[in-house]
Amino acid sequence: MRYRQVHLDFHTSEAIPDIGSQFSKKQFQDMLKLGHVDSITVFSKCHHGWAYHPSETNEMHPGLSFDLLGAQIEAAHEIGVNTPVYISAGLDEKLARRHSEWLIRNSDDRTNWVAGFMHPGYHQFCMNTPYLDILVAQIEEVVQRYDADGIFLDIVGWRECYCQQCVASIRSQGQDPRDLEAMRNLWENTWAEYARRTNEAVHKHKPGLPVFHNQGHLRHGRRDWANFNTHLELESLPTGGWGYDHFPLSARYAETIGIPYLGMTGKFHTMWGEFGGFKHPNALRYEAALSLANGARLSIGDQLHPDGRMDEATYALIGEAYREVEAKEPWVEGSIGVAEVALLSLEALGREGGTDEDRTGTSNVGAARILLEGKFLFDVIDTEADFSAYRVIILPDLATLHESLNMKLEAYVHAGGKLLATGLSGMDADHVFPFELGAKWKGASPFQPDYFQPRFKPGRLNPSAFIMYSEGQIIELAEGGIEHGHREAPYFNRDVFTFCSHQHTPNRKESAGPGMTEGKHGIYVAWNLFKDYATKGSLIAKEMVLFALNRLLPDKLLQTNLPAQGIVTLRKQPNSNRWVNHLLYVSPVRRGGNIEIIEDIVPLHGIEVSVRVPRKVKRVYMAPQMTEIPFEQKADPAHQTGTSTAQIVSYRIPKLENHEMAVLEFISQDGYKN
Repeated sequence: MRYRQVHLDFHTSEAIPDIGSQFSKKQFQDMLKLGHVDSITVFSKCHHGWAYHPSETNEMHPGLSFDLLGAQIEAAHEIGVNTPVYISAGLDEKLARRHSEWLIRNSDDRTNWVAGFMHPGYHQFCMNTPYLDILVAQIEEVVQRYDADGIFLDIVGWRECYCQQCVASIRSQGQDPRDLEAMRNLWENTWAEYARRTNEAVHKHKPGLPVFHNQGHLRHGRRDWANFNTHLELESLPTGGWGYDHFPLSARYAETIGIPYLGMTGKFHTMWGEFGGFKHPNALRYEAALSLANGARLSIGDQLHPDGRMDEATYALIGEAYREVEAKEPWVEGSIGVAEVALLSLEALGREGGTDEDRTGTSNVGAARILLEGKFLFDVIDTEADFSAYRVIILPDLATLHESLNMKLEAYVHAGGKLLATGLSGMDADHVFPFELGAKWKGASPFQPDYFQPRFKPGRLNPSAFIMYSEGQIIELAEGGIEHGHREAPYFNRDVFTFCSHQHTPNRKESAGPGMTEGKHGIYVAWNLFKDYATKGSLIAKEMVLFALNRLLPDKLLQTNLPAQGIVTLRKQPNSNRWVNHLLYVSPVRRGGNIEIIEDIVPLHGIEVSVRVPRKVKRVYMAPQMTEIPFEQKADPAHQTGTSTAQIVSYRIPKLENHEMAVLEFISQDGYKN
């Protein structure tokens, strides 16, 4: 995959004439050069249903008089730019008006996406109808006739549908469409059959040609779905509803499943397809750097004007980000992320997230925020991951244990791994703790909120009884357990007859049992801390997690004084005998309701970093500047066993403006693998 891609939308109404009339090969090429673009996804068919080339399986847009797709491919290839081809798979508004019986219908027998006849918008197709035959023919036509560098199929995935075709299918199998489990099996099979047939339509003509099926979010825990693709394009528009929390979660999961991936954002101020909406250049610079720091290539979304002329302002904007990416590529190619903490995704466990409304889950988001702000090196994992690769596994809030997960965790803790569990996590269905976390469950707390009194100093906060907003559990100390703080109940819950002051009732100032415990296998906290942090930004919730992780990881791999909003990652480049430390710092702000904006990039100076490495370092330098920076190294006392050459390397980043890479180059050792 290329590093500097553009995803070029062209969803163009039949009511607009003179389509592509201003297209120019030279102007198209000039804009790609201005944007430092090395791959551009061009379009065969849009959401309106029209083809942008002569077609026997579809109809060319009535306002188009030439082969626009062919012209774009020729122009791009002439200057060495790849051209994957876009096909709108799930939407075809032209055909929706002719075959409404092929549309997805909800259980109330209504079509989705559009609120009613008077509302403009698109209608989704069910792939368990003859529409799939038409789509397959359209895909084969493009693959056979054009020199495409890949196929991008949009608006697809597992869908609920009660159209008459689906109802007839399930009844023909002797099952009842009122049986939700039977319908779910049908929808699962429909999605798999769609993927099989569309992939076959590509690979029987061009084996190995990249294919991506865009679901809008990489579903944690569904590796079978991920494997429908040759690569992953992690759609994540921060200003379009995804926010800046989504991409790190998605990327840190994608890396663990072994499929090449890129991060997909957009130049738009808000959502896809916005004409005349632009991000600040610094936002795209940051989003590009965030992709590199998480091992991803990058794709930036644009939408072509109906007249076919590329917008110069857009490609000047994209070029500001991609000029930097181009210079940094040698230090990210073939890199592997370093992680010592794993967040077991609640989405992968089916406990929350995974929908368009809640793509990643509240608790997942809160956990990732704390890990990022605490500068921990972490992955997001599912139950198929290799648990032994991590020193600590976090079970967030709702991660109750089932038999197979329990068995896998048992092997993990017996090999020395540690657990951090919160809320209902770490217990089985009977509320029993299978592992030694210092706690025994007594029941759900009757009070919400209640209070936590720590026995440790929580960061910069002074000792007190801290409000805990989320659901809590009543526990007692297990044999051999350590109590790190106790729970305090309020006088009563807030009610029409019992309330006090403006919000919640104060605490009774007496212990109501432990609130945070530690045992041989890790630490347990009796509240949904990660939900608290995601929804309330509760500082005590973060400090409790940081205290727990620092106890479980007293010799963490990386230490830095980078402020909370900063992001740090560490990536190995085994083939280049080096590790690369990525540091980023911006501060998004909310404007206009729920849109996160990046505008100002404030430089930081004198950022201190220390990294535990397996052997001696020869040099440390800033890339791509190639500026040597002073460093110190000493033997790592925590890892001095036998012939170990483990070191602690310390250095100072002179200036951090948006994104910097510090490169740790090792002294060569034959046969050594980073």
